[in-house]
Order: sequence, then structure tokens, then C-alpha cells
Amino acid sequence: MIPAPFHYHAPATVAEALSLLRDHGADARLLAGGHSLLPLMKLRLAAPTHLIDLRRIPGLGEIRVGGGDVRIGAMATHWMIEASDLLRERAPLLPETAGQVGDLQVRNAGTIGGSMAHADPAADYPAAVLALEATLTAEGAGGRRTIPAAEFFTGLYATALAPDEILLEVSVQNQGARSGAAYLKFPHPASGFAVVGVAAVIQVNGRGDCERVRVGITGVGPVPFRARAVEERVTGRAPEAEALAEAAAAAADGVEVNADLFAPAEYRAHLARVFVRRALAAAAERAAGGGG
Repeated sequence: MIPAPFHYHAPATVAEALSLLRDHGADARLLAGGHSLLPLMKLRLAAPTHLIDLRRIPGLGEIRVGGGDVRIGAMATHWMIEASDLLRERAPLLPETAGQVGDLQVRNAGTIGGSMAHADPAADYPAAVLALEATLTAEGAGGRRTIPAAEFFTGLYATALAPDEILLEVSVQNQGARSGAAYLKFPHPASGFAVVGVAAVIQVNGRGDCERVRVGITGVGPVPFRARAVEERVTGRAPEAEALAEAAAAAADGVEVNADLFAPAEYRAHLARVFVRRALAAAAERAAGGGG
């Protein structure tokens, strides 16, 4: 199908984009990679009268070090993140996650900011940014503000971003010594989205016990979430198979598990437990090997 008529805008600065958002309000939509918005427009499920393309704003796609953190511009493509030597060195969980997004065409055009703002409950990045305890920077009429990843996803396709705000960057801390991370998912065979996706970060102490554990899960519930019960069960223990399996048993505790024709709730909950255990094991192995 053909989208409904719209006015196309290509601002050269963030300030210009914010001005357009302010002027056109609910009639405007931001365009990043376009992999979610454009299909919705073609199906007439979305019909903005003003489309604001962010791709010509310089600097929004940079991956750099700032304030001790690694900062990923919202317009950085999945391929840029996957191929970034800086991220491979300091936050390798993100390149590993980016490499599992969609297919080659999607990774070359889709952006981390577009994915995060769209907040598909089966997207890959949410699990990683939750496990990394990332912060997100947005700018709107009230100025700039930072949003912890744990507070960013507020509902089904809903985020803490205000209607007049633009997501500018995602910031993550350097991966510490004696730490390891892993992202594993069970992809839907048609779409590639995560039926279940699990990101785990483990830091071990000198004895090899789990000193710090963070687990982010996507695909399981209507909102990506931190599996805090899993984290609590394994913290302070050696990452042995029995301990990891016991912790993984709590993967879907307290969650309203998604159900569809491909994966009923019981099956999805089972997959969550399996992939949490596997992701914890992979992260622990990398931590024991010196990180990665």
C-alpha cells in the first residue's frame, strides 16, 4: 500500500528538529532508520502529516568516550555498533547484541535510538541496556535530561520519552575487571525478533564467586525487565551449574508472560528459564577468562 500524504522535513540540527516537533505536535513523527515506522505508514496504521528525518543531523551517530562512559549516538546503526572496536573493548555486550538484530539490510539502516524509542517488547537492545544499567539522554522543550534504562520502558510500545523529546544517546560504563557478558536469544523464525532474549552481566571476585549480577530479559513480557530474583539468587555464589539452574528457575517470576500462536505462555516461560541459564553460564565463563 501507499502511505497517506505527508510533509517531509530534514532538519540539520537537533534544535531545528525540536522546533518542528513543537510546531506540529501530535501530527509529527520522527524518522530514524524507518524499519518500524515506514511499514506502519504503508499499512495506514500510522498516518503522520509531518515526517521529521533525523538522518542529516551531524554527530547523532557517533560512538565515543565521554565522562568516563561510552556514549552511543541514537542514530548509530546496528552495524556501526556491531563493528565498533571501542565497544568491543569496553562494552562487548552491545556489539554481540547488535549482531543478532534482524538481517544485514536491517543492521545497515536501523538505529539503536529508533529501536529504543519504538520499544517493541521483542526487540534485542532492551535486554542489553537493562543488564548494562545504561542511561539514556533525551532533549525536549525543557532541556536535556538522563533516564536510567530501568525507568525507560513504561509499557507496551511505550517509553518515558515525552512527546516533544528526542532521544540523543545511550551511555554505558566500561565493563569492569573480572567481568563477562553474553546475549542469547531464541529468534522467531519469520521475523528474527526475540521470542526470548536474555542479556547477562557477571562480575566475579578473587575467589571466583559472583560479586555482581545483572540480567535483562526481552520478549517474555509486555515490557522488557530486569530479572532481579535471578540476580539475587546467584549473587555471592560460585557460578556452578546447580546454582545457575536454581537462579534461572525464577526467570519469569511475577511476569505476565506473553502468549501467541508461535509460543504459548508456558513455552515462553520455559524458554526464559533455559536462556537465562545459558546466558549466565556464558557470562560466567567469560568473566573467569578475564572478561568479554
